[in-house]
Amino acid sequence: MTAVTLELLEKLRTFDTATICNIVELFEVRPRSAGYMDQRITAAFPELPAMVGFAATATLRASAPPRPGASPADIQQQIERFAELSGPPVVVFQDLDDPSAAATFGEVMCTTYQTFGAVGLITSGTGRDLAQVRALSFPVFSGGVCCSHGYNHLVQLHVPVHVGGLTVYPDDLLHGDGNGVTTIPVEIAAEVADIGYEYVAAEAVLLDVLRLGTASPAAYAEARREAQARLRKLRDQVTRSGTR
Repeated sequence: MTAVTLELLEKLRTFDTATICNIVELFEVRPRSAGYMDQRITAAFPELPAMVGFAATATLRASAPPRPGASPADIQQQIERFAELSGPPVVVFQDLDDPSAAATFGEVMCTTYQTFGAVGLITSGTGRDLAQVRALSFPVFSGGVCCSHGYNHLVQLHVPVHVGGLTVYPDDLLHGDGNGVTTIPVEIAAEVADIGYEYVAAEAVLLDVLRLGTASPAAYAEARREAQARLRKLRDQVTRSGTR
């Protein structure tokens, strides 16, 4: 697998998740309707910077206690397995209860994860202690809020999970902010970061004209042509690199 350095992750964090989705489209490695979580998963704190890290996946249940004789996983095992990942963990939970019966996360869990290197958390279920978690500046993404943790217990660790319409595999590279969450194919991660500023600059050609407040239709059309030409150049650049 292509190595992803901390420097590369920091570079990817400078872009918002919507821009990352747009850039990934240039590579044509997946359909445009794939690779991201749907509207069921939203950022609890959309004002926080982008979250970038590797999926530490798990399933959980909260509607009933573990069955007698079962050996559920626990948070100690979960944080120990962070060492298996390629970089900073993003904890990703599939809530097996449908609908969610109780909160996946709260202040104690998020503080624990953050202490052991996690940079965020995503759950198909719900969360609580939002004021306390906000104070940690710890990005969390969920399907809602619930005041109780019920019989919350882990079922499996480091297995494929299905969250917000997206199948997430252990160690997938994730990018999330107030726009949502997407995966970045690791084999193109460096190129996505490298052309990111050029992509933003291409969009700025059009936006700068619009923000003047005095743009004529002719000026708009010209700026739009230039922006599209720059984007075509980026697509050609990707094609020449052999990634597409």
